[in-house]
Amino acid sequence: MDLQMLSDRAEINDVLVRYTRAIDTGEWDLLDKVFAPGAQIDYTESGGIAAAYAEVKPWLAEMLPAFFPKRMHTLGQLDIQVDGDAATCSAYFHNPMPMDDGAGGEKIVEFGGIYHHTLVRTADGWRSERLHEQVVWKRGL
Repeated sequence: MDLQMLSDRAEINDVLVRYTRAIDTGEWDLLDKVFAPGAQIDYTESGGIAAAYAEVKPWLAEMLPAFFPKRMHTLGQLDIQVDGDAATCSAYFHNPMPMDDGAGGEKIVEFGGIYHHTLVRTADGWRSERLHEQVVWKRGL
């Protein structure tokens, strides 16, 4: 593995961490440094939408805080494959979130799965052109 490959892998790791931080903190504009403008995102397995980034970004900003006011991701087992200026990355995730239980309290909802990104090197660094959120398991819904 040469220095360019190591650098690419580190930069792609940073893109995924930036994604989870943006989602968890509600810093929605940070997603502009994760996704390419024409990226396609598919959240249908967790009950969300599949659409272009321009539609998904405001949807996330509206829907996530309404259902899950607090969010926290853990990423693991990143499988990064780089081929020149293109790459794929599959990353395991665990995402527990408290939500209103409908009786004045809260319950914890958890999702476990794999984020599948297709990435491209741009003038601004690596960006995801496609994200498919694969839900492997969920609890609390």
